[in-house]
Amino acid sequence: MSSIFSKIIGGEIPGRFVYRDDTVVAFLDVAPQQKGHTLVVPVQEVNRWTDLDPQTWAHLTEVAQKVGKAVIEVFGSERASFIIAGFDVPHTHIHVFPANDMTAYDLGHKVEVTDEEQDQIAERLAACIKRM
Repeated sequence: MSSIFSKIIGGEIPGRFVYRDDTVVAFLDVAPQQKGHTLVVPVQEVNRWTDLDPQTWAHLTEVAQKVGKAVIEVFGSERASFIIAGFDVPHTHIHVFPANDMTAYDLGHKVEVTDEEQDQIAERLAACIKRM
């Protein structure tokens, strides 16, 4: 059975993509803990990041770093977080979002973001990543 991320990647479920290539995608989280919360996901459905081949892992983290730089630029945050939790969806993914202190790292915290705001955030992050 496909993960929800595979369905988003395949276009069965809509997603707000900020980056996409043949190996890795990045799209906004539908239940963000901070505005700009982005998930960086390999196209290949692999449950644990430790099971990814080294080339895919390297590319995944390279894309996550680009997303992190864009998050810092777009939101003016001090840092960009990088978290691998992996228990909510059985498909490797990296959470990247703005952080100014440790309170941003509470994965149980959610913020309200309108669809219009999410669309604008996706556009701004995608444009910033494209410029890199």
